[in-house]
Parts: sequence; C-alpha cells; structure tokens
Amino acid sequence: MLNLPNFLASIRILLAPLMFWIILNPQVFTDNGFDITWNYYFASLLFVLASITDFFDGYIARQWNQMTMLGAILDPLADKMLTLAAFLGLMMIGEASAWAIYIIIVRELFITGIRTVAVSEGISVKASWAGKVKTVAQMIAIGFLLMHWPFGTALLWFAVFLTVYSGLEYLWGFKNALTKEQQS
Repeated sequence: MLNLPNFLASIRILLAPLMFWIILNPQVFTDNGFDITWNYYFASLLFVLASITDFFDGYIARQWNQMTMLGAILDPLADKMLTLAAFLGLMMIGEASAWAIYIIIVRELFITGIRTVAVSEGISVKASWAGKVKTVAQMIAIGFLLMHWPFGTALLWFAVFLTVYSGLEYLWGFKNALTKEQQS
C-alpha cells in the first residue's frame, strides 16, 4: 500500500542515484561557470532533503498507524541506497576511505542477511538505539565529507566504529531471540 510514509521512502530511493550522479559529475556545474562548491552544496542539499524524509516517514508511520509490510521493506532499503550512494560517490572521488566504506557495506549486507533469516524464523529483532545512533553518525559524516569540511574523515571513522558496534549488538539480539525461540 502506497501511503504517505511509503511515498516518502520512495522519494529517498529516487534521490539517492541523483545525488550519486551529482557527486560523480562536478563538471555539470564547473562547465557552466559555477564554482565546484556548488556541486558540494547541491549534493548536500539532496542528501539533507532525503535524510529528512527518513525522519518523517518513520514518524508519520508510527503516529498515524500507517506501518505496512511494504514500508518495512522500503524504509531500510531507501536508507541503505541513500547512505551507500553517498559513501560510494565520496569514495570514488577520493573523499572517503575505501576501507571505511568496505566495512560499512559488509556490515549492512551481514545485517540484511540476519534480518532475512529472522523473518524466515518468525523472529522480530528491532533496530537498536545503537543502530539509530550509527545512522545519525553516518549521516553527519556524509554531510561533512560532501561539504569538504574539517573532521569529515574523523567523523567517518567514528561512524565506522558505531557501525561495527551496532552490528555486533544486532547480532547479539538475534542470537538471544533465536535462543528464546528454540527454548519455547
């Protein structure tokens, strides 16, 4: 069902490849007489707008009781598409460490696999507080890196730390839920 929260997640899905393209094609601005910073501004603006939809789709879904199975699939997919588009674009232009991005991608794939197993076993493992903090840290790091601000790389590595920590916490939660399920 395409309700407002799912529509907002769909917008995020559409903005992700556009932002990725802008990151990789600064000549669109520079060939038209604009300074390269306009590329940074526009990519950052798209990222911020898309990130705002992430907050509002979840808030509206909870407040208006519009949580759907489609939304449960679209929301995390849209989040991953947005952050990975930004991280991969930044890596490709030399603004982000390939190792940092590799660790983030591996964690996301691993947790997606665990979620798939959990669903197949009828186990609900909800996103943790650490996972939410990880997402915010990644978004802040992306913003700093897109704008070429100081401390972007340090924030990226802090986000990597939180990414690994939240992944381990998620794994631990899944293990505990699986153990409870087996004991029942």
